Amino acid sequence: MDDKKFWSQILESIQNEVGNRDFNSFFKDIELREITDNSISIVFPNRFIKDWINDNHPKIFSKIANSINDSKFSLKTSISKKQKPTIKPTISQPETVHKLSSPYENLKPEFTFDNFIVGPPNQFCHAASQAVAKKPGISYNPLFIYSIPGLGKTHLLNAIGNHAKQLNPKLKICYVTSEDFTNEMVDAISDSKMSEFRNKYRQIDILLIDDIHFIAGKERTEEEFFHTFNTLEKNEKQIVMTSDCFPNDIAKLEDRLRSRFQMGLIADIQPPDKETLVAILINKAKHENIPLQKDVAFFLAEHLANLDIRRIIGILKRVAMYASMKDHDAIDVPFAKKTLEDFNILSWDEVSITVEEVIKTVADHFKLTTKDMLSRKKTKKIVFPRQIAMYLSRSITEESYPGIGSKFGGKDHATVMYAVSKIEKDIALDKRVAATIDTLKERITSP
Repeated sequence: MDDKKFWSQILESIQNEVGNRDFNSFFKDIELREITDNSISIVFPNRFIKDWINDNHPKIFSKIANSINDSKFSLKTSISKKQKPTIKPTISQPETVHKLSSPYENLKPEFTFDNFIVGPPNQFCHAASQAVAKKPGISYNPLFIYSIPGLGKTHLLNAIGNHAKQLNPKLKICYVTSEDFTNEMVDAISDSKMSEFRNKYRQIDILLIDDIHFIAGKERTEEEFFHTFNTLEKNEKQIVMTSDCFPNDIAKLEDRLRSRFQMGLIADIQPPDKETLVAILINKAKHENIPLQKDVAFFLAEHLANLDIRRIIGILKRVAMYASMKDHDAIDVPFAKKTLEDFNILSWDEVSITVEEVIKTVADHFKLTTKDMLSRKKTKKIVFPRQIAMYLSRSITEESYPGIGSKFGGKDHATVMYAVSKIEKDIALDKRVAATIDTLKERITSP
């Protein structure tokens, strides 16, 4: 087979497996040096990209090359010294322009303090957020907000930025997820624009960074954020971070960052009590023009209390959509109950399902063994089903994150949190994943 064609096929397969975003950030600039009968030699554009791929997709090149050519290739790698490669990939893809995004255009205007429902579980965190918005860099710096997913961390983070901007339009405010921070840094390294990257993040007045726990274990990202943090803190600029767990519980995080995360105020958000959840549902229904009666809101809060707010709101929307499809004018309690039963949702609350049952069902679906699911193997064939099983365990059973982790061979709760968050994103982006989840839920919850 022609080397160029073979290399293009490898890249196309990688793009299909990892998705466009990771492909464009980490794979597209890798170049082919040489192909022999039993080896492939490739050139990474820099060490950061090489280390990232080794950590996240360690055998992807040899695996895909072997599957295409039905051979056993070994992989030889090097890092570019700016010399021209002998062969360039010919994969066709949209032209990408790497550009550092503006720090002033990424706040989400729909998230404000006015539409954030305050109750006992989040009252302290809400008050701290308002204080920071009114006096950035003075009241609490840094402010570290943590909770399980779906309780309003992102809402508060953006509310801080929106309120501060309203009080002082001249403030330079940046909201960014830690994942986007990392990807932007990779682009800056690839384009030799690190000075621009640093200028952007070190000259702002308020840095709002979501899901900071995802930088843990990414050495170059941790290093860059450490210096960014120090510069902003020294200049009395405000830093607000969110995480799914307390700083001490973030696995693989450098100690010097951990200590800095704890030098300001740490505020947690607890799951809402029934009354707060009812208020959230009524507020959301009003915003979405859903005719929700108070007794129906109490019914939903009673029967869906083991789910996070984001999922409960999703179910509310499904009930409303079902009512529209059935030409049902009013959503009353009998109709809501019937809808939840039709979607096998009520059974989650009524049937005691164990994590072990979830693991076995998912393992059978993916043709794996329970031993595979509980192992520490990190191949994609096992990691993805394992993450789905963790997500379903959190969604369907009453186990906590630490409890689920212990039943997966002693995994820590941060690993479970990451898996749940990842599968939630996959469901939103990939219809096939959503369909797989629905199929597995039906199998697990069916009598």
